[in-house]
This record gives sequence, C-alpha cells and structure tokens, in this order.
Amino acid sequence: MRVAQLLPELNEGGVERGVVELNRELVARGIESIVVSAGGKLAELIVSDGGQHHELDVASKNPLTAPMRIRQLRSLLQRLAPDILHARSRVPAWLTWLANRSLKLPLVTTVHGFNSVNAYSRIMTRGDRVICVSGAIRDFVIQNYGVDPSRLRVIPRGVDLQKFSPENLNHAWQEEFTTRYGLSGRIVIATVGRITQLKDLETFIRAIGILRERQPEVLGLIVGGVRADKLDYFKSLNELVADLDLREHVRFTGSQSEVAEIYALSKVVVSSSKKPESFGRSAAEALAVGVPVVATGHGGILDIVIEAETGYLFQPGDAEGLAGNISAALHRPWPGLREFVSERFTLQQMVEQTLAVYRDIGSDPAG
Repeated sequence: MRVAQLLPELNEGGVERGVVELNRELVARGIESIVVSAGGKLAELIVSDGGQHHELDVASKNPLTAPMRIRQLRSLLQRLAPDILHARSRVPAWLTWLANRSLKLPLVTTVHGFNSVNAYSRIMTRGDRVICVSGAIRDFVIQNYGVDPSRLRVIPRGVDLQKFSPENLNHAWQEEFTTRYGLSGRIVIATVGRITQLKDLETFIRAIGILRERQPEVLGLIVGGVRADKLDYFKSLNELVADLDLREHVRFTGSQSEVAEIYALSKVVVSSSKKPESFGRSAAEALAVGVPVVATGHGGILDIVIEAETGYLFQPGDAEGLAGNISAALHRPWPGLREFVSERFTLQQMVEQTLAVYRDIGSDPAG
C-alpha cells in the first residue's frame, strides 16, 4: 500500500505532529508513506523516518494560482501513483479533490476542527471516508452537513506512550530547562500550544494572578510558538502580565520540542480555549505522563477530561473558576491517569484504526 497525506505545511501544531507520527508508523509497517506540503521544519523528520516529502504549495488560498497548483498536484499524483489520498486540511482537500477528479483515487479526509459552516469547509466531508477526531466532531459534521453516518469514522488522535512516559524522560534537558526558566521551588502550571486568541491565554494569566495571592510560589508556563500574524496578540499578553505585576509568575518559553519533559515538570496542565477543541491532544499527552488537566468544558476535551477522574472542567473565560480548579487539583492525588490514556487514546490504536479505513476504501472506494 502507498499512502499520500496532504497538509498545508509542516511546522508546529497537532495536525502536523499527527502526520509525522503516522508517517513513521506506516513506514514501520512496511507501507510506503508520502507527504505533500509546502514544507516546514518538520519536513526533515518525514524523510529521516523513512517517508517521502514532496514540497508543493498546497497552503495558499490564492484562487488565481489554484488552477496551476491543481495541475502540478495532478501531475505529482500521477507520477507517485498512491493507493490512498488523505487530505488533512481545507486548502489541500480542495486541491486534492479537484486534481483527483480524473484520477479517481480513493480519498480520505480528516475533520480536525470545528471549522466555520460553509461551502468552503464542506470539502472536508467529501472523502470516501471521513475521519472525525472526536465524538463531538462527528456530531458537528452530521448536524451541519447531513453526512451519512456510515461514511464517518471516529478516530481520536493517538498518544505515543513511549515518548510520553515518565520512564523515558530526558532528565538532563529538564535540569537545563528548569535552570533557564527559574522553575526550581515553584509550583508549575503549564499550558501548551500555539499562541492564538482562541487559546484564551488572558484567562490563564488572570488565573495565575489569582493563585499568586494564595500560593506565591505558583508559576504559569506558556509553551508555544508565535506566528507573525499573532505578534500583536503576543504583545498584548505581555502587557497583561506587566499590568497584573506577574513578571515573576508567568514565563513564555516559545515553541519547545521536549513537551513530555515539560508536562512532567508541571503540577497541572491547563487548556483554556474559548472555542471548543476538536480533541485536546495536549490534555491526553499530559495525562499519559501522569499530570491532571483543567480545561474548558466543551468540545472534544470532554472525551479526555472526566470531572474529578482525570481533572476538572470550568466555563470559558472564568478565571476564578480556573484558579479554583487548579487549586483543587493541586491538593489531591490523581491515580490511574496514564492507564486512562492507554485504554483509549494510544498511537497504536489510532494507526490500526486509520489503516482499517484505508483498507476499507481501497477495496470499496465508492462506499
């Protein structure tokens, strides 16, 4: 079997990391793995893990260049002759769907988020099979697009239990990171993900300010990169930290590759997104390392954060509620977190379920 995954670029993000992981696991199973994107810092991992990466602009939304890029993609697919196409985002899905009209290759799409409901987003429901990363996403697709449920498959994102394991941490890196950001003797509360308005980091920062009054040793760690179009937002967050006199209680670390090590240095991990998360990958990863999660109570996170079992839930924008739940999480034990993930959200489960979809449409592409 030869599988081609298509996504806009290979930089930071859950979709990107999922593509890298699936590429590695496909190669390990003797399956030829192809990734098409506009490139990025993770592209070298595709190749070093044994896959092929083909750089093509499947990211631009410019309609004037779309016909040329469709022809380029059609030519590339004709040359590579994949057995399965797997589109991971809207622009690549449109380009792939149009390029594939004459090729008629089996097509899988994955709905990774609660995109705006419109004709542009509908393309993610046009695969022969449509993977939804949570039950909440499946319900969203059925409700808004009327898709036949028989074409949908719920496959949660998988956590690599080898990478996200208390037994396999890079302790030397942790020591260096602890020194660099002054974590020694602090109660570290972390949030991990790209810095965007949707993450509602203002609420996280305000909650740290509330906690500071009760526990002066608290330290909020904001881990994630800042894209050029989010620099103004990042500046506003730094201004909020200054206005609340929290310079000694909030640290921005930028993008970090050793996130398992950061989770393990934390007492609680927070997801404060104002928009429902499609799944909540950072939450599942933190649980795998044995760290409880406090999250906004909507979207796919509800599959992961079970009240008082794996963490606590709070209402979007409620800094007092977030601070109270963090405090409660700090003052009780949390047994069984890793076992919870191993039963539901492993990388191996995700790969096997995805392969089942490929085999399904490979033998019956019409569905």
